[in-house]
Amino acid sequence: MKLVILDRDGVINVDSDHFIKSPEEWKPIPGSLEAIARLNHTGLHVVVATNQSGIGRGLFDMAMLNAIHDKMFRMLGQVGGRIDAVFYCPCAADHNCECRKPQPGMFLEIAQRFGISLAGVPGVGDSLRDLQAAHTGGAQPMLVLTGKGVKTMAAGGFPEGTRVFADLAEAVRHIVQ
Repeated sequence: MKLVILDRDGVINVDSDHFIKSPEEWKPIPGSLEAIARLNHTGLHVVVATNQSGIGRGLFDMAMLNAIHDKMFRMLGQVGGRIDAVFYCPCAADHNCECRKPQPGMFLEIAQRFGISLAGVPGVGDSLRDLQAAHTGGAQPMLVLTGKGVKTMAAGGFPEGTRVFADLAEAVRHIVQ
């Protein structure tokens, strides 16, 4: 099975310092949904691994997270794309759990659930913690310059071998070549 792991906020949709708390606030980054559809059409499975500390902070609940994801799934379906699974960590940053990125827990869970090694699997994110989780989990870290990506690039310190792309569409062109 061929797989790509994507962060959500800042990679697929426009990020917000105030969190994405409702379907109305969830807006795709131009070209991201079509990029996911392209991955699907080339036989790749797409999985999302996302920190959702807004739940742990009491900013929204599971029903709202599901409503946000339903909007994402519907919009993807309109362009012929799909996400095969969403893994998320609902914990606040001070919880120190193993699933919250930069810890590799979600990546390890994805590997276990799909019964695969993550060696060479693209792990696309816009923050240092996304890249660290991908690297520690055994995936290939890929930074996109959308969301927090420009700040992440400027700060440096990301895992050796991290590949950098303007956005998800450019990353996907590289992945499917």
